[in-house]
Amino acid sequence: MNARMAVTCEGRGPALVLLHGFTGSGRTFDPFVGAFSRHYTVVRFDALGHGRSPAPPDPEAYRLEAAVQDMAQRLDELGFARCHLLGYSMGGRMALAFALEHRQRVDRLVLESASAGIADPLAREHRRRSDEELADRIEREGIEAFVDHWESLPLFASQSGLDPRVRAALRAQRLAQRPEGLAMSLRGAGAARSEPRWEQLGGLDRPTLLVAGALDPTYVANARAMARRLPRASVAVIAGAGHAVHLERPEAFARVVTAFLRRRPGMPGGTGDEVERKGGQG
Repeated sequence: MNARMAVTCEGRGPALVLLHGFTGSGRTFDPFVGAFSRHYTVVRFDALGHGRSPAPPDPEAYRLEAAVQDMAQRLDELGFARCHLLGYSMGGRMALAFALEHRQRVDRLVLESASAGIADPLAREHRRRSDEELADRIEREGIEAFVDHWESLPLFASQSGLDPRVRAALRAQRLAQRPEGLAMSLRGAGAARSEPRWEQLGGLDRPTLLVAGALDPTYVANARAMARRLPRASVAVIAGAGHAVHLERPEAFARVVTAFLRRRPGMPGGTGDEVERKGGQG
């Protein structure tokens, strides 16, 4: 039997599925569950190798295609034919893969600091090798050395200004991960393991919000490039935030996401200067 992701459900109402990033877990979204669960059944998955999910030794078990199949089966078991879907970084790739495979099951899609894949074959191969080297390093040096390295990456430089208590909690979450789980996740679900999905975006006729931090120009560019291909997309660029918008500007993140999920068809798409409309949002 295929390994299955751990899942938690809180609240009542339509399903709102939350998918975390690499080194995280469903608890990444703890600060938002109280508000979200007043209007939605909040469904949080722990990706394989993360949190409470198993860490099987076969990297193929971690492929996004397997995660998508597991999510669909679990939502069936929970009685949800449709859902809203929010994914951050690695979870954004998972959310996009699910929406493309099961678009009839997705009402609204939120992608935070996400990409439709690495289009250039040489860049994809370079990333695959880089992820393999990092996986080897995690297994060789252990979780604490990896977390030290991970937190020093330029991608997370903007997190240096976080409240010390928030930074400590984030570090604790990373240190609680299993080295074998993170290593296998990189090998099976890394950004280079799936074919790019840019050419499929034009067929995804679902209202989509693409969120990126203004201090993370690579993912701002990704968001705008994806929005140009998606038929019904808006881009929210959040000032003062880097890659982890939900962590660095939680109030702004909650505001744009809540406004998007509650927007009625035909309503103007905007919550201030942060949101750029890109198509027939409905």
